[in-house]
Amino acid sequence: MAQRETKGVAVELHAVRRTYDGHAVLRGVDLEIAPGELVAIVGQSGTGKSVLLRQIVGLERPDAGRIVVGGIELPRYLAMPPDEKPFRIAMVFQNAALLASLTVAENVGLRLFERGRKTRDEIRGSVRAALEEVELGGTEDKLPSELSGGMRKRVSIARAIVIRPELILYDEPTADLDPILTEQIGQLIGRLRGDRARTQIIVTHNLALARGIADRIAVLAEGQIVESLPPAELVHGRHPLTREFVRASGLAA
Repeated sequence: MAQRETKGVAVELHAVRRTYDGHAVLRGVDLEIAPGELVAIVGQSGTGKSVLLRQIVGLERPDAGRIVVGGIELPRYLAMPPDEKPFRIAMVFQNAALLASLTVAENVGLRLFERGRKTRDEIRGSVRAALEEVELGGTEDKLPSELSGGMRKRVSIARAIVIRPELILYDEPTADLDPILTEQIGQLIGRLRGDRARTQIIVTHNLALARGIADRIAVLAEGQIVESLPPAELVHGRHPLTREFVRASGLAA
């Protein structure tokens, strides 16, 4: 079965709002991301970064506003049968979310098995290729409990890319990792765009990581994107939170 070529898709958020128990978390988020762009969303803990990702991937529905992915309104995209979707979206969760009773190969290939469109041999080949792409070739038969924290993160990324998505969302992919592993995961995310030009959105509190891999950094504060700048221009940001992030991270010019 010939594999289709993966290209990134545009993402547009227009006045997206989300409230929980009367508390407004997202207060009109506006953000546009170009196909193939890698955008990092930074902000203080509890300001709604992960909430924003859940709206984009469709795990939750915003109370107001519009989300358009690949030129299609998100509710319409989500309602399409899997075989009719013109592109795919994948998410890498903060805690890796691997099933402890399944092997690495079974975790990575689970979504392919559920879709039922490939033979077992084809799925094994796709899983092997995804694991090799995250530098974990040969770990197919291991259980998650046999892996280090950094390896489990890589398995979760392999599970995302095995479906050849045009859009990948990462929720704090380097949380709980030491600086060396953080750098390695950051480099891996940067490489994954590659020739396929996947669009990637990464939520992180690690400004050094964001500056190292992102095309653009969006600062979320008080429920809105208050600045969106190329990494080199972040030190000249005008919003107080941007300046405080730069200062606290030791990245001031």
